[in-house]
Amino acid sequence: MIDKPKDHCGIFGVYNHPEAALLTYYGLHALQHRGQESSGIVTSLFDPIKGRKVMRIHKDFGLVLQVFDDKNIFNKTLHGDAAIGHNRYSTSGSSNNPMNIQPFRVHYSLGNLAIGHNGNLTNARQLRSRFINEGVLFQSTSDTEMILHLISHSKAETEIDRILDALRQIEGAYCLVILTDDKLIAVRDPNGFRPLALGMIDGAYVVASETCAFDIIGAEYIRDVEPGEVLVIDQNTVKTGKPTSYHIPPKEGTSSSQCIFEYVYFSRPDSRIYGENVDKVRRKIGKFLAKEHPIPSFIKKESDKAPIVISVPDSSNTAALGYARESQKLGHACHFEIGLIRNHYVGRTFISPGQEARELKVRTKFNTVRGVIEGRTVIIVDDSIVRGTTSKYLVDMIRKANPLEIHFLVSSPPITHPCFYGMDFPSPEELIANMYDGNVNSIADVLGVDSLHYLSPAGLVAAVHEANESPNGYCTACFTGKYPVPVNHGVEKEENEPV
Repeated sequence: MIDKPKDHCGIFGVYNHPEAALLTYYGLHALQHRGQESSGIVTSLFDPIKGRKVMRIHKDFGLVLQVFDDKNIFNKTLHGDAAIGHNRYSTSGSSNNPMNIQPFRVHYSLGNLAIGHNGNLTNARQLRSRFINEGVLFQSTSDTEMILHLISHSKAETEIDRILDALRQIEGAYCLVILTDDKLIAVRDPNGFRPLALGMIDGAYVVASETCAFDIIGAEYIRDVEPGEVLVIDQNTVKTGKPTSYHIPPKEGTSSSQCIFEYVYFSRPDSRIYGENVDKVRRKIGKFLAKEHPIPSFIKKESDKAPIVISVPDSSNTAALGYARESQKLGHACHFEIGLIRNHYVGRTFISPGQEARELKVRTKFNTVRGVIEGRTVIIVDDSIVRGTTSKYLVDMIRKANPLEIHFLVSSPPITHPCFYGMDFPSPEELIANMYDGNVNSIADVLGVDSLHYLSPAGLVAAVHEANESPNGYCTACFTGKYPVPVNHGVEKEENEPV
């Protein structure tokens, strides 16, 4: 129902801390924006009665605050000095299956094993077919389960070698936190599609999808987990202060391809990903949007009042501010204003499905500041347009506040292709850029705006590179259709569910 792409997970892990579960809980709370359908935590501890390590788990549908609303969960259930956690989105076909809620926990020949995954395996269909032919039974529709089967079926002698063997057989986008009886393992795929950061608190290592999870617990950001890096944190790490690092090389013909949409929309502006602050990058994106689409090029009606630039809160706030400031530097009069107010207390299930309900949900989530908008030329800056339904309703609301003109600027290119690396887009036929064959004027007519302008793919990449001089490249497949890693286009979502 939300007219934005969905990222499929947030992951968190901590090793050698007496309050591992509680730190994971707060970390997941900070990563709530990366998954709002279910949440879970697994902890590892020594059971003196059983004389061995055991893993405790608590997970369920709902937001982090709902799933862990009983403090006794931490007092009586989730003991241990190591933990991993997971927030999840899913595809619509499998969202009600409780077996898909992560982390997954299993017991196999070498002990206990738990895993949390952010991303999407592009060869999951082939792997699943292979295992089915071998008589393997599946408990979920998630591609993450394939990784567990690969580990358990490996002929390698040590647990680390089994995990490395499994990682060499999977393709696509994946950041993983793996908890064993004596290790926390953090993995980022060789192309680096999704972000993963390493931090430290009270001498204990932590890993998370975004650094905002470190800020909430007071952890220090150390560095990013590198593309292809397998980081092993264990008791030897506690003694030496140095995790053991292995590397998985990229597949032949592929290279680093960090998801550029993390900067555009997914990540929180207060996070640091791919080695740079998200806020800084979004300001640069707004700057390049102003250069490509200067205000005088589309204003039609003269007014003694300067145009106002407003964002669609909250994800486009920084890009809109960057656009306004760069426009002023270019000598174009404008003011950044708060023209839309967002209600942060609208639940995801507040309204039942349906087109009328969708329109009502937009009106319960946003409201206009009429005194700011009335009689002014309004420049709306948003981060993306997917179906266009929410954008149309927002424009209708703003139009009722009697602006002089409405111009819609988008700080990313038109979304024209599906993502196979861990984002959930509608089918290509539902993307408004495809519905109207990329005709911007036709899309503007549908939205009801006086003009519509997108940032170009080249402009987006240039903006990101100006802000972040990292040598790693970026994936722009959803804008360009150029997929950096081969994908199996025949995969059914129920068989290859992004997580």
